[in-house]
Formats: sequence, C-alpha cells, structure tokens
Amino acid sequence: MRLSDEPGVVVEVTIPAPPPRVWELVADISTSPRFSPELQRTEWLEGADGPAVGAHFAGHNARPDGQRWRTVNRITEFTPPHRFAWSVLPDTATAQGDAFARWHYELTPDGDGTRLRHGMRLGNLRTPIHAFVESHPEQEEAVLDARLSSLRNGIEAVLRGIGEQAVQA
Repeated sequence: MRLSDEPGVVVEVTIPAPPPRVWELVADISTSPRFSPELQRTEWLEGADGPAVGAHFAGHNARPDGQRWRTVNRITEFTPPHRFAWSVLPDTATAQGDAFARWHYELTPDGDGTRLRHGMRLGNLRTPIHAFVESHPEQEEAVLDARLSSLRNGIEAVLRGIGEQAVQA
C-alpha cells in the first residue's frame, strides 16, 4: 500500500431504523463529533447554516497524544436521503478535485432498516504523513496501516453512535 494509491477505509452497517431517521443524523455535521475519538467539534463557515453542495465547515480534531488541528471541508455531494460527501481542504479556495481526504456517507434502504456506509480515501494533497514517509520510506506501509486502522476505529465508533441514536428516536 502506498500513499500515491490514495488508500481508504469503508465501514458498512445495517441500522434498524428507517432511512429518513438515519439521514437526519448523517446530514447533521454535529453528529460525528459526539461519537468520534478524533473529531471534537464542527462549525459552519462563510455564512453557511446547513448542508448544501459547495458549503464549507470546519472540523476541530485532537488525538490522545495531544496533537490538535483544524480542517476546512467542502461539501461535494448532498443528495438526500442517499449520499453526503465532502473533501478536506487546506482552505476554502482550494481547487475542485484537490483534497487531503474525501469522506462520504451512503444510505440504502434495507428492509425496515438502513444500510449505512461511511468511508474515506486519502487525497492528492500533501499531509504530514507524506513528509514522514519521504524521510522514512521503509515505514510507508506500516504508517499507512496504523493511520487507516485509527480511521477505521473512529468510523466504527461514529456508526455505532449513529445506530444507537437512530433507534432511540
């Protein structure tokens, strides 16, 4: 596995709640921070007050090692109640197609419930992982495995939380 392959993670679950209820949670950018071990909070940017293609929001992240960072995200797809996707950018002016990462939710009806896929792919813009791999090329696969494992754990936690909250309604 190489950074140049833009690897990613996708996790899929079935939630025993109807798609409109699951969509309500997925389309609310404040849902993920309630369950994510890394994403701490979100906020709309540039006057946006809800999801729409082209809208920007910030994500405030932290890791147990004390590392903290802020992301700028642009919504690239918003098709209720089926798909919500966004790109992680260095700023709101970044060209279309360029991204540090690309994230998405996809919902499909499944009997009385909802099949929910949540995933991400690393993008084409340089991150601190790129700099580390350039200095330690022999560790590229191990570094990517560790980062993708951490992201998978976070996605699983978010999906568990969405599932629990969706069935409580």
